[in-house]
Amino acid sequence: MPSPWSRPPISPETSGLLIARAHEELLAGNEEDRRLNDVRPLVQESWRRSLASLVGPEGLPSLDLASDELEAYRRAHPLAGVMDMVRALLLPGTAEESGVVVAVGDAAGRLLWVEGDRHIRALTGDMGFVAGANWAEDAVGTSAPGTALTLDRSVQIRGAEHFNRLVQPWSCTAAPVHDPESRRLLGVIDVTGGPEAVTPQAQLLVDATARAIESEILVARLRAQQAPPPRRSAPSRALLRILGRDRAVLEAGGETLELSARHAEILLLLAVHREGLSAEALSEAVYGHAVVETLRPEMVRLRRALAPVAPRLVPASRPYRLPDGLETDAQHVLSLLDRGAHRVALAAYAGPVLPESDAPGVVDLRESVRSALREALLAEASIDVLLAYADTADARDDEEVLRLCLSMLPARSPKRAGLVARVERLERG
Repeated sequence: MPSPWSRPPISPETSGLLIARAHEELLAGNEEDRRLNDVRPLVQESWRRSLASLVGPEGLPSLDLASDELEAYRRAHPLAGVMDMVRALLLPGTAEESGVVVAVGDAAGRLLWVEGDRHIRALTGDMGFVAGANWAEDAVGTSAPGTALTLDRSVQIRGAEHFNRLVQPWSCTAAPVHDPESRRLLGVIDVTGGPEAVTPQAQLLVDATARAIESEILVARLRAQQAPPPRRSAPSRALLRILGRDRAVLEAGGETLELSARHAEILLLLAVHREGLSAEALSEAVYGHAVVETLRPEMVRLRRALAPVAPRLVPASRPYRLPDGLETDAQHVLSLLDRGAHRVALAAYAGPVLPESDAPGVVDLRESVRSALREALLAEASIDVLLAYADTADARDDEEVLRLCLSMLPARSPKRAGLVARVERLERG
């Protein structure tokens, strides 16, 4: 089947340059600059709303839904049952080579599914266009999905019209989806790519898909002869922050608890080994050898510390295990890497896992996270993300990273001189 996303004739670049200049004038506070007349009123108004919401011109979206929460939430979402229809209408043929990315989000602007062209997903993931990220207008500024939800109508945003500079290489068309009976806003569908994503035909196709989705939802209800039971929101998951800190912080049920170094090690190891660990295995992972008589009183103290703040996390015995799931900020980084959100993952990587810990199990995890980040960035990250990584403590003396940056930079880039000097210093030892 031929792709509906055939590329239109290349439009002149002049319009994009004028819009980019108008954007800079607005950011500089020159709201009366005549260049703003070159910008569509819809986009002007969205830019001003973005400014009023204190959206940064180069900010990354927040990851509002971690992997476990995302899976549970989208399984229960009303749009889950129409995803096959979305794929059939917007990603015919070989979806992985379609030339566009299709995203489906909820009414709050959080992306739930992001599918389509493999290469474009890798590039757009770099700016945080991934499942779980918040793309509402008051979070990332002008974009088709967020602005379509704000205006409750289909919207096309072309390149430089995006408020966020990181998004300006892309164009997108989005349309809201409503409950067919109550007309309540359910979510949004979006197509992102190059110029082919903002043709009149693209808008007609996205609008028609939104209407087809609403009809399918109504038909499914009529078949069931009753509305689905109300969805219960999943309980908020506890989070253990262990990156770049020796005294981990536990966040659970609106409470925070700073843990001792030893308690942080134990809780982290139990979070990673969800099936549980025997007393011998846990003591070896913590102390380097089986000293159960030392571990047991430490477990008593840990239970006492957790009970008033996070009773669902008080470890059970035989084997030692956590009764409820516990996420870590390290797992969030790995999840972002899996989704191709390299820039967001690097921003979320606050440093090594419990950097001063010498517990064998923690050392192994620390190196595993560090290695996963490095390998993903070396393999797939863009040059600006690699340059940011090269300035972190983990990669400052990594000659392979520095040489890859040099190979990707233009010959006349002013950034080359500093990188060359760093490589030469490393070669001298």
